[in-house]
Amino acid sequence: ARLALLCAALAALGAPAARAAINSCTVSATSVAFGTYTPLQTSALTSTGVIAVSCTGVTGTNAIYVQLSTGNSGNYTTRTMTSGAYTLSYNLYATAATTYIWGNGTGVSYEVEDYITNVQPTANLTVYGQVNSGQDPAPGTYTDSITVTVNY
Repeated sequence: ARLALLCAALAALGAPAARAAINSCTVSATSVAFGTYTPLQTSALTSTGVIAVSCTGVTGTNAIYVQLSTGNSGNYTTRTMTSGAYTLSYNLYATAATTYIWGNGTGVSYEVEDYITNVQPTANLTVYGQVNSGQDPAPGTYTDSITVTVNY
């Protein structure tokens, strides 16, 4: 099973010239590719991906806020990958301990905050993915599409 991350277009928010500022940012992401899930396995299947946010025209220190969409499931409690009509539950987290579901800050999810500076205009954020054990999905390739939104 694998998970693809899609990048959303970013909109620049203007800031007064005398304050910290960012002219524009681009985002790229690597997939969280879980590999092969064995039905009814006894331990969770984990993987990671990276979201890279690179900004130009940076002055001072600027907070960026990174959000992930719900994907196919429509909720953050349990995301689902699909293979035709079949599903496989998983989730994406902001920490390796899988305690903070990465979302948009609503409900059970958390928005991730990082900082961009003129010295370090790129942030590399690790996405931690986990497919829980004990599922019995039909054979197939399972995917989901997640939109990354960056506000600054």
